Amino acid sequence: MTWPALPLDAWRPTRETLHRYAQIVGKIQLALTPVVNHYWNVMLRVTARGLATSPLRHDGRSFDIELDLVEHRVVVRTSDAQQRTLELAPRAVADFYRELLDALAAVGVAVAINDRPVEIMTELIPYAEDRQHAAYDRDYATRFQHALCGAAAVFEEFRARFLGKCSPVGFFWGTFDLAVARYSGRRITDAPPAKTRMEREGYSHEVSEVGFWPGDTRYPQPAFYALHYPAPEGFAAAAIAPAEAHWEAASNCFVLPYEQIRERDPAAQVLAFCQSTYEAGATLAGWNRSELERG
Repeated sequence: MTWPALPLDAWRPTRETLHRYAQIVGKIQLALTPVVNHYWNVMLRVTARGLATSPLRHDGRSFDIELDLVEHRVVVRTSDAQQRTLELAPRAVADFYRELLDALAAVGVAVAINDRPVEIMTELIPYAEDRQHAAYDRDYATRFQHALCGAAAVFEEFRARFLGKCSPVGFFWGTFDLAVARYSGRRITDAPPAKTRMEREGYSHEVSEVGFWPGDTRYPQPAFYALHYPAPEGFAAAAIAPAEAHWEAASNCFVLPYEQIRERDPAAQVLAFCQSTYEAGATLAGWNRSELERG
């Protein structure tokens, strides 16, 4: 698979709109699933077509929602063979929000969500009132899907090397990034006070995480990232691969710019980034690597 160019400035309006669409879908999943460790229940799945919920239960039936970034539609499917679709096109977030809830109601699903955006660095307009974000560029939506599929395949391979507690490979709609996290099994006892319940849950245990984000106002280009929490002494100065990776002090993590590696065996380079940053953090933090890793 080709890893396409994805310059943030070229599709920023679409990215901002799609972020909000994904949050609406993700919040529906949040409302209808029990909380599991580290809020893994909120993650959307990368599919061959886009991003989808897990199977959701409502009134004795199952259904799911998929943002299809290939045929550019939202699909609602139920276990009793009902289906509703919405075209993905330039549409205000307010209209998307209303039309998706109407589509769910049409198949007998009633769900209420908090309509305030979360973890977004730009305008925090309630979904029901947001007519500012209304862009959708089909070409860049599909490029984003191809990048997600490429990253997800590498992360799945990386995940398979670990025998300890590990998250699924999933898309966090709050921060709009794909990630996978490994854990040492040790609880963090001296972490600084967390601002939210989700932060307390998410960083309750030692974690080594890698991910892919398409860029935002904090880091305005697509990139892979790797963090270790708590970061052990010497982590920022560790030698990692490939050479294009560097420590990003503002984000307290290693960064591998997507555009610098996407045309030269990107899967191998991303896998090397995942492995080398994990090994650096786990070794410095004294993880029991012989018990946690597949031989």
